[in-house]
Amino acid sequence: MTHEIFVPFWGEPALLFETIESVRVQSDPDWRMVVIDDCYPDESVAEYFATLGDPRIEYSRNQTNLGITENYREAIRRASSDFVTILGCDDLMHPEYLRVVKAAANRVPGVDVIQPGVLVIDEHGREVVPLVDRVKQRVLAPKTTGGIAVLTGAQMATSLIRGDWLYWPSLTFRTSTLKRIDFRDGLPIIQDLALLMDIAFDGGSLAYVPEVVFSYRRHGSSASQKTLLDGRRFRDERTYYRQAFALARAVGWHATARTARVRLMSRLHAVAELPGVIMHGNRAGLQSTLAHIFTI
Repeated sequence: MTHEIFVPFWGEPALLFETIESVRVQSDPDWRMVVIDDCYPDESVAEYFATLGDPRIEYSRNQTNLGITENYREAIRRASSDFVTILGCDDLMHPEYLRVVKAAANRVPGVDVIQPGVLVIDEHGREVVPLVDRVKQRVLAPKTTGGIAVLTGAQMATSLIRGDWLYWPSLTFRTSTLKRIDFRDGLPIIQDLALLMDIAFDGGSLAYVPEVVFSYRRHGSSASQKTLLDGRRFRDERTYYRQAFALARAVGWHATARTARVRLMSRLHAVAELPGVIMHGNRAGLQSTLAHIFTI
């Protein structure tokens, strides 16, 4: 069945255009892409799509600005294929992306989430390997057998709550799973981890294929970096880790509960970010970072 790709858009038009072109050069041509413009104030975006002439690509603009979570929900509401990718509007699919995720879906019947291998790039498209990504890819990602690793239920939950090693914009999801399991309200900064954990608590499965077929763009001045400096990132993490601990204990997933309570990798992340918060953050950011390191 045709693979659907949704691109919720709010950002730099030039990077969006690179994203679109990366989809158009897929070795597997059986795809459909929908770009949902969340009222970004630039007329060049609509003009670009008006000249493409590719019937596989649909461009629509929201009547009002929905915000990131509601724009994701709008994409999920529109999805109709068996599998869907919600692609970041500045990230890049490599030409073999669809071949790899479709092969994984065929190899693991019933899989809910597929994570392919990822290359990290900066705002200029240069390959970078920051500490956080070295930990994700070399420490937290599971070892594979025969080119794939499959995690299900408690094993998936424990792996992710130990440290979120996934790259949200690169994931392919079973559409019916996303329609059944919604984002949690009140956790906008880590809504991706919370949703993935809810899939695990629902008995879902995750397939990891380390073949690199995606470039994830990490900006030095991204919204996620700002939330570290003002304290919101670690505040939301603590809130969710407490929720995950309670959920895991309720279903008897003791390893998951213990990992959520200790949250060792999350604390170490706060330690690594502390110098930057001291230099560039505000008082709330410093208080939140210290609380994340030292409180249970």
